[in-house]
Amino acid sequence: MSSQEYNPTKIEDLIQKFWKANDSFKAEPSELKEKFYCLSMFPYPSGKLHMGHVRNYTIGDVISRFKRMQGFNVLQPMGWDAFGLPAENAAIENNVSPKEWTNQNIKSMKIQLDALGLSYDWSREINTSSPDYFKWEQWFFIQLLKGGLVERKKSEVNWDPVDKTVLANEQVIDGKGWRSGAEIERKKINQYFLKITSYAEELLAGLEKLDSWPNQVKLMQKNWIGKSKGLSFHFDIKNNKGVLQVFTTRPDTIFGTTYCAIALDHPLSNSLKTKNASINRFINENQTNKKTEAAIAKQEKIGIDTGLKAIHPITKDEIPIWIANFVLMEYGSGAVMCVPGHDQRDYEFAKKYKLPILQVIETLAGENIDEHALEAKGTLINSGEYNGLDSEQAFSQISKDLAAYNNAKIEINFRLRDWGISRQRYWGCPIPIIHCEECGQVPVAETDLPVELPDIKEDISKGMSLSSFDEWKKTKCPNCNKDAVRETDTFDTFFESSWYAARFASQPNDSMLGKDADYWLPVDHYIGGIEHAILHLLYARFFNLLLRDQKLINSSEPFKRLLTQGMVLSDAFFTKDLNGNPEWVNKDFVTGDDGQLKLNDGREVFKDGMSKMSKSKLNGIDPNIMIEKYGADTVRLYMMFTSPPEQSLEWSDTAIEGSYRFLKKIWNLISSRKIYSKNAPEFFEPDELMLRQKSHQTLKKVTNDFAKRNSFNTAIASVMELLNAVPEPFKEDEANDAQQFCLDEVIRFTLKMLSPITPHICLYLWKEYSDSDGNDFESNWPAVDEDFLKLDDFQLIIQVNGKVRGKEQVAIDWEQPEIEQLAKANENVKKILANAPIKKVIYVKEKLINFVI
Repeated sequence: MSSQEYNPTKIEDLIQKFWKANDSFKAEPSELKEKFYCLSMFPYPSGKLHMGHVRNYTIGDVISRFKRMQGFNVLQPMGWDAFGLPAENAAIENNVSPKEWTNQNIKSMKIQLDALGLSYDWSREINTSSPDYFKWEQWFFIQLLKGGLVERKKSEVNWDPVDKTVLANEQVIDGKGWRSGAEIERKKINQYFLKITSYAEELLAGLEKLDSWPNQVKLMQKNWIGKSKGLSFHFDIKNNKGVLQVFTTRPDTIFGTTYCAIALDHPLSNSLKTKNASINRFINENQTNKKTEAAIAKQEKIGIDTGLKAIHPITKDEIPIWIANFVLMEYGSGAVMCVPGHDQRDYEFAKKYKLPILQVIETLAGENIDEHALEAKGTLINSGEYNGLDSEQAFSQISKDLAAYNNAKIEINFRLRDWGISRQRYWGCPIPIIHCEECGQVPVAETDLPVELPDIKEDISKGMSLSSFDEWKKTKCPNCNKDAVRETDTFDTFFESSWYAARFASQPNDSMLGKDADYWLPVDHYIGGIEHAILHLLYARFFNLLLRDQKLINSSEPFKRLLTQGMVLSDAFFTKDLNGNPEWVNKDFVTGDDGQLKLNDGREVFKDGMSKMSKSKLNGIDPNIMIEKYGADTVRLYMMFTSPPEQSLEWSDTAIEGSYRFLKKIWNLISSRKIYSKNAPEFFEPDELMLRQKSHQTLKKVTNDFAKRNSFNTAIASVMELLNAVPEPFKEDEANDAQQFCLDEVIRFTLKMLSPITPHICLYLWKEYSDSDGNDFESNWPAVDEDFLKLDDFQLIIQVNGKVRGKEQVAIDWEQPEIEQLAKANENVKKILANAPIKKVIYVKEKLINFVI
């Protein structure tokens, strides 16, 4: 066998050609094997992989390769989340059309993915911007429309009057459009909504069955769905015919109500702003603020007194009504009773505007409201006839009493709102609706699908909304054949990513999903970032229920097991400009040590510490450079070894060098050897048996780390420990048959155990070491021989004060007193214990004994 130097570029090219020639990863349904569907969240085709991609896709590939070696029929596909604003913006910057930009990037990123040795079935590749894909979501939308699950209604949005498009809250900066710089208007326009609220209860209940999802993700979804039981009732308004309808989950605190608050766009607010200049100015100044709950939680709570008084339904006290920026019309009735003594948000607002704060709940801890609101439940005080009741009793009694004269009723409410799927942009899937003056809203005839985008040929920066394509809009009504216009909104890109897992599982040409879908679904293992814990995963679960109810699939949940990998972090560095503001610099231009960092021009450099790799901080690491320098296997090994997959990974140039050295160590151990071809010897010496025991213990642990724990870093550490346990004489040319046999077992197990992580070097060495064609190497996993886990003796580690001072072979059936005597008799240990009384003895069965002196 060759003793050449380890050359990852050459080896990886050869092995990747081998996989391609053998179509190694193509997946077809089979009745002979149990299926395993592994899926990583597909990327937006930006043209360049970042280290977050590399980590995500390596994790998925390790899982897929291990399951394939265990004998499963594995499907691991890949595709592209190609529509959306990022492609539009990048296309404008690069002076090409979004379609051309996207297709170019797909080609380059596919090359990068292949360079990592990822075991994808590329025959199932998806491009969501392809008419072959979005035709079926247009078809599906029409079915949902027919089934009453689509609604078109007016909804208030952020409207950019220059770009003539709706902007997400995140695209409004200081009240201006992020791209045009124009003052944003709050505008009500017609939009399409999917009735996800019809599935709120099932989506909530389904979380209980997802045993292999992180609890954190399930809690985030549960809170987003937000099921709550509360009381709906009203306040009369003094000198006003109307009433203020509110909903509260805490009717037990009703006696603590000192003011009411309404949303800026509440009907009462709208009626007041036409009569009151101050109110009109306040609403106009605040209506473009971000309206996400997360943003509202952070922003300053401000309001304006309307001058109106609400009449407390029980005490009949007059309570001021305020317009406040923390109340959303989208939730409940757009009006709330405010109890500052027992709600922190209400408390902060009351402090700011010097409104009364009353305590009406006494907690077990006996706290007061001097410093903050008391949000815990307890016993009612200062609540009239309800004093002494606990919160649950008061909920029931107050609800019952108000029902008698206030039309109050207990309701179940959900925080979840219907999913607005309309987007006013060019690069997206056209919504298949035609607007006819005679017939109204009419779905496109199914025979006319897909509705494709108009081509951008000349002015590529023009028309980033379909509304500007006048000729494209012109069409005929499918019902009456009169002139009509196309819908110019496109689908939210979550629409594409909500069903791609099912399409991967079934690639028919003449239907949305074929018969193979139910063979592969649900996905057995799904991998992606925690940032998608709510919207993507919730919409995907919702879509799966829609597909089920349309009889397209049988499963109710799309993903059985979920792994949310941590971020990849790297040190960031900056200098300061003349005003003291940070200017980020690439670490490659930084010299010196942590005590005195500088640039070549002498400017002082400051270290910002570890943060997520990003373009803005210039702290990204180019995967291409790493692969060219060390090889894909080293990058994969480093990604899996440095930290558990759920935790953040801190990039270290020194550590990746260590991963490279480890692979060279394996290469040097194996590359000049041949497989031991003789039968197992009849007799093994104790050190030989110990190594065999270590081999099978390691195999069992690594198998468990892969199969149950996704603990790849500990699996790698165990393999390293096994290699370090090989006695040097076993590696010599003069080694006897038993020693060669034991070393051969170590080598075979090592190549198998590392194959999912470092597939190129393992397959290459296996082919050379065993003189096999390698075709079956990646389709079987070695079996643990349980007999070697139950040997007659074991190696006892002897410690004194936690430090290893000796080792002894001990019979497996010895009890602790016998083991203590043997340990004390060890020559080195005996010297240390000679004049020191033993305070404590710690014995870990069949592993170690520790004398504390």
